[in-house]
Amino acid sequence: MDTAEKIILFCFLLQGVCCRDFNITLPQKIEALNGSCVIIKCRFEIREIFDKDLTERATGLWLKDGINVNNNLVFNSSTSSQKSFMKGNITGKLKDKDCTTVFHDFRSDHSGQYYFRIEGEGELKWTYTETSASIHVVDSPPRPTVQLYVEQKEVQDQEEVLEGRSVSLRCSAETLCSSPPPTLTWSSTPRIPLSESSRLEELISDLNFTATHRQHRVTFTCTITYQLQDETKTAQDNITLHVQYAPKISPSSSCTRTDVTVCFCEADGNPSPELEWHLSGRPVTNSSNTFISEERLSSTGLRSSITLHQSLTHTSTLQCVSNNTHGNASQLFQLPSSVARLNLFSVMTGVVVGLVVVLLCAITCICVRKEDGKLSQTKQEGAKRSDQTKVVPQKNKDDSVYVM
Repeated sequence: MDTAEKIILFCFLLQGVCCRDFNITLPQKIEALNGSCVIIKCRFEIREIFDKDLTERATGLWLKDGINVNNNLVFNSSTSSQKSFMKGNITGKLKDKDCTTVFHDFRSDHSGQYYFRIEGEGELKWTYTETSASIHVVDSPPRPTVQLYVEQKEVQDQEEVLEGRSVSLRCSAETLCSSPPPTLTWSSTPRIPLSESSRLEELISDLNFTATHRQHRVTFTCTITYQLQDETKTAQDNITLHVQYAPKISPSSSCTRTDVTVCFCEADGNPSPELEWHLSGRPVTNSSNTFISEERLSSTGLRSSITLHQSLTHTSTLQCVSNNTHGNASQLFQLPSSVARLNLFSVMTGVVVGLVVVLLCAITCICVRKEDGKLSQTKQEGAKRSDQTKVVPQKNKDDSVYVM
């Protein structure tokens, strides 16, 4: 390519850049929440010869479902919003070719195709018929989206999370126009304390925590809330967390002893753990002296019981051992021997006999005191009768001698 051809090509490209034409940029589809507002982001271009006509006094018009100004006009920025079919205002500066518009109290009958028209001073009057915005009214807001991140890496909601890992749940929402702006909130079932951080300008809310076994199968719900004039509208998305963890033995595990020793052990883990019994350090299996049974409590819980018919010594110990792919746990039961229990029975028997003896002695003392009281009272009554039966001396008429 010689120099002349390069100059011609440059002039052609320059002409293409300098020669502007009428065009507009609009979103093809917009969703509006019934009873709320809607924002139409809009920018337009005009031919250079009309630049002088695009002043501060320029007017923006919106036509619905057609391009006839007389029949399809629904909004005119130069007239009062109250007099227009649509209530709203152009928030952009038309002089800067920004036709962004907000319509308020958008209703179902407002759905349709919207065309923009610019009218300036002089001869600038143009309807952008080639491009329109399709606005659809919905009764319910779109659902937010919840994503799971483990150690800052996104994973699928059904993947298992290992206990102790850093977890982040991110809730994001494609927002619709509303005043006040919509809000995001977190909740969980069952209810646990939540600590979240939000970026309202992007409508993103992050829930950060360290995964524990208590959060296994916990459902976390993110709710977007729109406060409208006459009602509140919400939408939700949720995720159920699956946490893997090493076995944990319940503190309620214990033993009882009558004629035989019966112990039970409960363990919880994900994956579901296995349980073993060790007597004095050796594994125990079913035999004539021992009987072991298991019961599945849940997808992560297991209960095992053991019945010991054999005699135990003071050194006998019983251990419950649980394990899965993530670790193990154990609990030691100190078993009292049969001799010790016999001694304890003897001591208790002696105490009971002693109490009975003391009680009998007390009863005897009370009875003796009562008998002594009765004897003393009898003597007093006898003496009284004796005094009453004594002979009174009388004087003889003849010899004046007292005769007894």
